[in-house]
Amino acid sequence: MGKISPVAAKYIVHAEIDIEGVVDRPDVIGAIFGQTEGLLGTELELRELQRSGRIGRIEVNTDTRSGKTRGEIIIPSSLDKAETAIVAAAMEIIQRIGPCNAKIKVKNIEDIRISKRTFVVERAKELLKQLIDTTMPDSQELADEVAYSVRVMEIQEYGKDRLPAGPAIDESDDIIIVEGRADVLNLLKHGIKNAIAINGTSVPPTIVELCKKKEVTVCVDGDRGGDLIIKELMGVADIDFVCKAPAGKELEELTKKEIHQTLRARVAVEQAKLDINGRGGKAPERAPERQERPQFQKFDRNQRNMREEPRPLQKQAPVRKVKISDDEKAKFKGMLEDLIGTRGAYILDKDLNILGKVPLTELETTVKSLGSGVYAIVFDGSIDKSLVETADRARVNFLVGMDSKFSGSTRINILTSEDV
Repeated sequence: MGKISPVAAKYIVHAEIDIEGVVDRPDVIGAIFGQTEGLLGTELELRELQRSGRIGRIEVNTDTRSGKTRGEIIIPSSLDKAETAIVAAAMEIIQRIGPCNAKIKVKNIEDIRISKRTFVVERAKELLKQLIDTTMPDSQELADEVAYSVRVMEIQEYGKDRLPAGPAIDESDDIIIVEGRADVLNLLKHGIKNAIAINGTSVPPTIVELCKKKEVTVCVDGDRGGDLIIKELMGVADIDFVCKAPAGKELEELTKKEIHQTLRARVAVEQAKLDINGRGGKAPERAPERQERPQFQKFDRNQRNMREEPRPLQKQAPVRKVKISDDEKAKFKGMLEDLIGTRGAYILDKDLNILGKVPLTELETTVKSLGSGVYAIVFDGSIDKSLVETADRARVNFLVGMDSKFSGSTRINILTSEDV
């Protein structure tokens, strides 16, 4: 007798059976074949359908309790919808199984292809996602890859020192000096073609000559090596601006947005020198850092001791306070408004010219290193006791801040945003 697997079937008929008595499984199957014989004609005879494989093995599951038998009948079918429905309806004409009354009720006809179709759709989604993620780059990625390869081809060797450089060094009025070939490639990748690398910490003669002719911006990594290169360039070349990558990052790994932010944050070389002095160092005059550092530390310690010795005299004979003029007040107000939100500080001379701008975190160190010549300090922050003492030693006349936390007496004129 032919059989059909439920996997190969298109439909499955689910029917409930309720028998008022105790019967066995073969009795139920025999009643199904016997009482439907000749009912549906030769083409839908259950025995012939099963022999040809169009009806699968009829499964009967029964359970006998309290003298009654209940169960389920499962019939797999590869017939079409109408024929399967006719066979299912024929089950319900059975009213007696063996000596017992029986009732068969078809619950539903399950379309196996629906579950298969759901599986196909879900699997297709997985395969498509895998295809997109692994083997099909989008058009933007392709365009970026082609543009990058073209820009890499544009890199050239410039001058007698054969330095890696972009193609626009000669025609551009300003250039960007970077550390190495990888930095030039990253800038070329993002459309910046006027960069040239110094290839080391020593400055080649080609760079020195270029600095005499063009406006120069030095852009280095955000590490100590970048600081050393800036100091070296300050000592031997005529540079105009300085900028650094974010702390701990290298220029070659920056994104396009980070590169433009770094270049926009460039500062004048005079301010860069002031920043370096504020951190406790000076631009070297072609001398090794190892020899320069102990001499500077010794000098700094002596200078600090010299400034601290006359401190008791300042308390005994304080300098007369200078009265602020309307012109000074207006200038202080304008500078204070410019600094709002920057966490920076302006250091001014007697003519109220800006000597430099430093971060608030380096203000006290910078004032200590300058020693004298500072007339006023305008900054975005609170005036506290530590800053007042530092400014007092440096003989600063004015401290201008957003507010004041200092409550003692001092020779310094302390002004807040409300005062100006």
